[in-house]
Amino acid sequence: MSAAARHPRVRNSRLVRKLAVAGTGLAVLALPLVGATEASAATSTTVTAASLGYPNNLDGWIRASLSVMAQHGIPGSYNGIYRNVMRESSGNPNAINNWDSNAAAGTPSKGLLQVIDPTFAAYHVPGTSYDPYDPVANITAACNYAAKRYGSIDNVYGAY
Repeated sequence: MSAAARHPRVRNSRLVRKLAVAGTGLAVLALPLVGATEASAATSTTVTAASLGYPNNLDGWIRASLSVMAQHGIPGSYNGIYRNVMRESSGNPNAINNWDSNAAAGTPSKGLLQVIDPTFAAYHVPGTSYDPYDPVANITAACNYAAKRYGSIDNVYGAY
């Protein structure tokens, strides 16, 4: 085979080698990003009553919330939370108030402690779900708000 006949093949081979090296380099650069994303996703867990060993009921949700609150220095007692939950939602984590002034303004109160979305977002506690209907997240965010505003959920005896 003549040298001229081999020349295009050599160019193609060089081009292929360069692309392969460049592609490998990009893949190597991308691996830490992919690995970090997967590792972060694997290590970030959302606290639930079950993940803390409590039953998936009102008692378990309150106890799980108290555990998270203790880790974050948020004051409150079982009795204070229970009293407010019963007044606000009768223990229904899917409760929603579609009739009060908040609802009329487009932000209905939700969950066990009837928190509106902006308050939930502002007082959300890391490690809990971002879903305002999640019982542990709702209780914990509401107790965080009550602590900042009233000193503790234990000091709340009416709508807050």
